[in-house]
Amino acid sequence: MRALEEKICKEGKVYPGNVLKVGSFLNHQIDVPFMQLMGEEFHKLFQNEKITKVLTIETSGIPIACMVAQAFGVPVLFAKKNQTKNLSDDCYCTEIHSYTHGNDYQARIERQYLTAEDSVLVIDDFLANGAALVGLMDLIQQAGATCVGCGIAIEKAFQDGGKKLRDSGVRIESLARIASMDPETGIQFVQE
Repeated sequence: MRALEEKICKEGKVYPGNVLKVGSFLNHQIDVPFMQLMGEEFHKLFQNEKITKVLTIETSGIPIACMVAQAFGVPVLFAKKNQTKNLSDDCYCTEIHSYTHGNDYQARIERQYLTAEDSVLVIDDFLANGAALVGLMDLIQQAGATCVGCGIAIEKAFQDGGKKLRDSGVRIESLARIASMDPETGIQFVQE
């Protein structure tokens, strides 16, 4: 999606350690009209799939997932990273390592919201090493549901998560694929 690549170049900031900050429109402040364009683009990419739920993980995936779900006319379900008083103990649970935060956490979904009848589209903001997607697909598998694919806003294609998942047969559609990024030389995108 050329518009996303342009927005990343204009508003994104690259930090050491392969960190891309896109807080002006995606991870801190939300550019709602732009999220709607992204949702429409994912709808085009997956329009031939029978989707009953859009699944993401809190927090930054939620705005995009909402726009995708609106385009498909289905609910958004998001995995919670923390056990809270209003979350039942009857949950699917998986452990995920966060590249950004450098820690492990338990992602949870209440069983009543994800069933074997569901056909699920996973949506997330970033794909780097693939741990979040693997965790979300584990939750889908625990429920006996079907994963139709994964939609990613920004893929760090220079890391191996996307390649490993594609090689294992997972359909991944990324709106922007970064080939390299450096605080000095900037961002280069995969040319397809």
